[in-house]
Amino acid sequence: MHFPGIIPAVITPFTAEDAVDVAGLRANTAHVLAHGVRGLVATGTMGEAGQLSTDERRAVVEAVVAEAAGSVPVLAGVSAGSTAAAVANAVLSREAGVSGVMCLPPLNYRGRVDEYVAFYRAVAEAAGVPIMAYNNPEATGYDFTPELIAAVAAEVPEIVAVKECSGDARRIARLVNDTDLEILVGGDDWALEGFATGAVGWVSGVANVAPAECVRLQELVEQGELAEARAVYRRLLPLARLDMTPKLVQYFKGSLDAAGLHGGPVRGPRRPLDEAEQALLRSAVDALGLHATA
Repeated sequence: MHFPGIIPAVITPFTAEDAVDVAGLRANTAHVLAHGVRGLVATGTMGEAGQLSTDERRAVVEAVVAEAAGSVPVLAGVSAGSTAAAVANAVLSREAGVSGVMCLPPLNYRGRVDEYVAFYRAVAEAAGVPIMAYNNPEATGYDFTPELIAAVAAEVPEIVAVKECSGDARRIARLVNDTDLEILVGGDDWALEGFATGAVGWVSGVANVAPAECVRLQELVEQGELAEARAVYRRLLPLARLDMTPKLVQYFKGSLDAAGLHGGPVRGPRRPLDEAEQALLRSAVDALGLHATA
């Protein structure tokens, strides 16, 4: 298996001067590794990849790879609106030493199967490592359906896994039953449902803040201890629900700050949380037993 277990979608902290906080990034990475996560994803949506320069993207991926030091697989998000840009991101990631890449279909472009196949083949050739395909209709503007995923994966053997983030928990069972791919939960507020129906892992925002609880949730479901799993999930859900919102980055950076880790400011076009949103965040981190500083 390539990408099992809990895989935090790593946040990119910035300094007050708007530089990548590499020391903070490595400290956050060390924290989640110490609590049993099984992989890491850098430069994804949660990592504000769209707001990073090429040099910053390289610095982020290299820092996460260095901190992991081969202990777990490190994936880099390489999604882009064009084949050329995705290929460039894949080359950069390969040079940085990743174990895999995570890639949405071309952003804001609904294509034919042969176009998706050509796109993913180009990424696969450039990356030289396994691919986690990624369905996120909110990010791309369209649905990369189970039928499309299966058709593309049949032509691109480097696709070994899918991060499913449509928000429909029924998709997990569909993909588990209809493909041989590793299926991972991609939305934080349906992780329990996803594990119960066969997901092998969870690409998680919450795991940046509460990695041990996320690991425990999966263990409990796999052991059939559902009452105990629901108790853990109840604590995670208030923050998990904030993952499926437009301000997910702001919320999770705030939760890291509340936990004494390194969140820091966001980059434009994102704006800081308003007072009502800060109150919602405080309630969510309180459910986890954290002291909110926002």
